[in-house]
Amino acid sequence: MERQHEPVRSAEELGSPLFVSCEESDSPQQEECTMLKKSDNYLPVPGEEKNVDVDFKTMDRDNESIPMKNLYADNGSALHPELPYFSDGRRRVDYVLAYHIEKPSSLRRQSSRFSNSNFIRRLRRSLSMRSSRAPLQPKEDPEIAAQEQRTDYHEDDKRFRREEFEENLLEMGLELEKDEGSKIPGIGFLKIHAPWNVLCREAEFMKLKMPTKKVYDVKQGSNLVEKIRLFIHKVTAPLHPKVDAYKPQTVKSLSHPFSREKQHLFDLSDRDKFFDSKNRSSIVYEILKRTRCTRAKYSMGITSLLANGVYSSAYPLHDGDVEGENAEPNDRKLLCEEWASYSVFYKYQPIGLIRKYFGEKIGLYFAWLGVYTQMLIPAAIVGVIVFLYGCATVDDNIPSMEICDPRNNITVCPLCDHACSYWKLVEACGTARASHLFDNPATVFFSIFMALWAVLFMEHWKRRQMRLNYLWDLTGFGEEEEDHNRAEYEFRVMQKTMKQEQSIPKEEKVKLTCTDRLPAYLTTLAMMGFMIAVTFVIVFGVILYRISIKAALHISTYPAARSNIRATVKTTAAIINLIIIIILDEVYAALARWLTTLEVPKTDKSFEERLIFKTFILKFVNAFTPIVYLAFFRGRLVGRPGNYLYVMGSYRMEECAHAGCLMELCIQLCITMLGKQLIQNNLFEIGIPKVKKLLRKRKSDIDSKQEEEMNKTMHRHEKDHFLGPFVGLSPEYMEMIIQFGMVTLFVASFPLAPLFALLNNIIEIRLDAKKFVTELRRPIAAKAKDIGIWYNLLRGLSKVAVIVNAFVISFTSDFIPRLVYQYTYSPDGTMHGFVNHTLSYFNVSDFQPGTDPLQPMHLGYKVEICRYKDYREPPWSSTPYELSKEFWVILAARLAFVIVFQNVVMLMSDFVDWLIPDIPKDISLQIHKEKILMVELFMKEEQGKRFAVRDNPSQDNYTTPSPANQSPPQPRSRPVSHANCY
Repeated sequence: MERQHEPVRSAEELGSPLFVSCEESDSPQQEECTMLKKSDNYLPVPGEEKNVDVDFKTMDRDNESIPMKNLYADNGSALHPELPYFSDGRRRVDYVLAYHIEKPSSLRRQSSRFSNSNFIRRLRRSLSMRSSRAPLQPKEDPEIAAQEQRTDYHEDDKRFRREEFEENLLEMGLELEKDEGSKIPGIGFLKIHAPWNVLCREAEFMKLKMPTKKVYDVKQGSNLVEKIRLFIHKVTAPLHPKVDAYKPQTVKSLSHPFSREKQHLFDLSDRDKFFDSKNRSSIVYEILKRTRCTRAKYSMGITSLLANGVYSSAYPLHDGDVEGENAEPNDRKLLCEEWASYSVFYKYQPIGLIRKYFGEKIGLYFAWLGVYTQMLIPAAIVGVIVFLYGCATVDDNIPSMEICDPRNNITVCPLCDHACSYWKLVEACGTARASHLFDNPATVFFSIFMALWAVLFMEHWKRRQMRLNYLWDLTGFGEEEEDHNRAEYEFRVMQKTMKQEQSIPKEEKVKLTCTDRLPAYLTTLAMMGFMIAVTFVIVFGVILYRISIKAALHISTYPAARSNIRATVKTTAAIINLIIIIILDEVYAALARWLTTLEVPKTDKSFEERLIFKTFILKFVNAFTPIVYLAFFRGRLVGRPGNYLYVMGSYRMEECAHAGCLMELCIQLCITMLGKQLIQNNLFEIGIPKVKKLLRKRKSDIDSKQEEEMNKTMHRHEKDHFLGPFVGLSPEYMEMIIQFGMVTLFVASFPLAPLFALLNNIIEIRLDAKKFVTELRRPIAAKAKDIGIWYNLLRGLSKVAVIVNAFVISFTSDFIPRLVYQYTYSPDGTMHGFVNHTLSYFNVSDFQPGTDPLQPMHLGYKVEICRYKDYREPPWSSTPYELSKEFWVILAARLAFVIVFQNVVMLMSDFVDWLIPDIPKDISLQIHKEKILMVELFMKEEQGKRFAVRDNPSQDNYTTPSPANQSPPQPRSRPVSHANCY
């Protein structure tokens, strides 16, 4: 495969051919591809470090060439393919834009060179030919697209837009190089390099905080606190990753927003390392977002170009390879060894290195995930202790012993109409013993503990976040940050402007109002309401499944089917719920994105927050509706024998087991939690990328050996093109938030939830790390000082968890009925007789016609009185089957417990919140110290300037004289991308 590199010349040469193609051959042109001519000047950028802009038009040119390092062997293979550089081997590739190339045709060969006027003329002609197409997502008729002439026009249009955009990038001072002879058929690459003056200019505009020459000692607190911290650090030394960023920081550089006027404050001894690859790619991305053109009918930025298919992808490059003998040491390889490996699962994460490589936003996510996982350790230990306490006391539990005692000859009423028969209470022995493992006095303590644990976790994270803000110089970030408008928003504004251009004054700024978005808002409300209703209907369908399958198993002639009906129904229903939850999760994620797109949010931040809120509501309802039904509704809308509640005609609402619904709630939670973590979170994340990779291999004609050889000679931008695109952190956060809900909301019924969450997160951290380092393209390094809306969702869940657990303990478990019986109705103050106290009497002659059992003699004798679980008057009472006095006493006790539990736990939580300061004291002192040092630094600088003016009055230190061959300094405003673009 031939390789051609096309260095883009300066803006003053636009009258000549814009791109010069160089193909590898034996001709002298090959040598020219590896030569950088002195005449290849790039557009000057105002405000360079010491000199003002040079007027390149007045400079003499010569044709002397400077030989550069050749990166290619004689056979065209790359000598150093892992190095992300231009073909000259010196300029680093900061960003890459990929685009599709059609098969060569005479038309396209002729159009590789064109003048500026010809370009505008052909652009307008192509635009007029596709004016009827949708601007953001052009739709083509397959028959028309099949015609070669139409395809040519369409591809020419894309190429014209690319060339216009690249022309504007040149005017912004970026340096470009094309590579259309890559080893990937049909794909071309535009490599972008930001020179030093552009980096300085944009860093000043973006207010990037950079380290100055001034350093100071970091004191971690009082002498005692510092000694304890150092002792803990030494004890946990084997758990620390082997990276420099994790070593204790004793000195710290004073950081300040970069300024070209104050470059002497910064350490610029090594310009190549002053702006690291993360900052360089962020700067280039800001220029790409800001560069937009208005030659077309609407403004197009990089997001619009990507949406239209003008460019197929845009991404920064990884630092290097992670495998292979010749892989040079780099941050990516270090992350792979010390973070993205299951062999280091027991170690802390190198958060500093993660932030250095991926940026603050991703660094904060993994820091939060690490704090959450660490806090799960004590919760898991206490949960296991509570579970073991239940195991140890199951033989001493009097209610379960009474149920399992065969001497208590208690006959229970049928569980379903007609098909079911009478049964002995001793048959529920296994369920009663199992329920005690999760329904015991220790679960009340565990609920209180988890409520306080959630508060401690939130407080611990706030303090950790403030420490990271200080270490990463984010203390002043976010106050005056600019957020660019989304391309879809600007397109809608343009459409509105064109419709109203005659009815509104030109001075009035057009924007989208609530009235413009009203149809989208109504659609969102209707669709979300409809999908939530669909979730309820599906849960109701599973309820009908349980009712019908239970009746079918009871009349089955197979002994195996009738042996364990309850366990079969519970388990299969829980698995069906799990499958439905996983399927609907994917549907809801796509639906939420579609609804958010309809609303046309103005900025990316607004889009993300709206998307997160919708996705959370839908997925939360999807995951927790079956659980809420089991916890609070099942067994309460049943009725009584002789007067049962029916749905859809003949389906009798299902009852709880005699020991309560807590065991079924536990099974549902266990299967849902483990299933989502194992299938949705881990299996999908591992399996789907491997399946996609396998499909790509099967479609390719290259065998594995040829692929391995080609991989060795491919360049960094070609290798990264095969990696998956980064889709954001929302899916990662969402699965953790749902897990947090599982851990806190119904922890009273499932004390082992923190243990399963801990085991999952240990795998999840390394799985996500491997995905970010080896399977995804490098994300744009985004700054963030907190985790955003996710913190509010966590805080809301922790508050709701207190109320939910109060109701679970009070209404779902038998904790309150046992307390009321022991201290009110028990003759000896013990639990003896509790089971008989909870069972009411029913005369079988009061059955409605057609509902009595088919086999009344199933137990070997005629049954006249059967028992059922409820607090009702006996049939011989003056008010038969009415709710008894005990029912109202227990209901009052349950409501009182909810109120007391909620207020006590909330009060304790607020006290803990008040007791622990959000900002660690040592960090507060260090931030104050930084401000003082910064003021002192600028005061010394100001005094130095005054002394210099006093000693040499004729010299003005504030302005630099301009030589004759230099143009006057230009104003320090944000540059525009083109005369017709902004």
